[in-house]
Amino acid sequence: MQALDLPATNAQGFLLDSHSWNEAVAEQLAAREAIVLQAEHWEILYFIREYYQNYQHLPNARGFAKAISKTLGEEKAASRYLQKLFPQGPLKYACKLAGLPKPPTCM
Repeated sequence: MQALDLPATNAQGFLLDSHSWNEAVAEQLAAREAIVLQAEHWEILYFIREYYQNYQHLPNARGFAKAISKTLGEEKAASRYLQKLFPQGPLKYACKLAGLPKPPTCM
């Protein structure tokens, strides 16, 4: 399978246009971060995309965990669970791989 051209990103690897996101783009973004997307990743990626679509902003890390807990359950909001999925930073990398802007609270 030939790799598709990745849509334009900023210097930190976030998509410049979130509308250019799809699962193939997510796979390419994840590969850049040495992450192999599994069902657990997709659940979080679709969750954060829906959150952003509904509220037009991104939560801080605490709000992210609280929203996950409320929607997907406490076990999936646990920091250990999220760190296992996104070792470099759950909120930042979930947003990056979901094609969303960098959260304002992330360095």
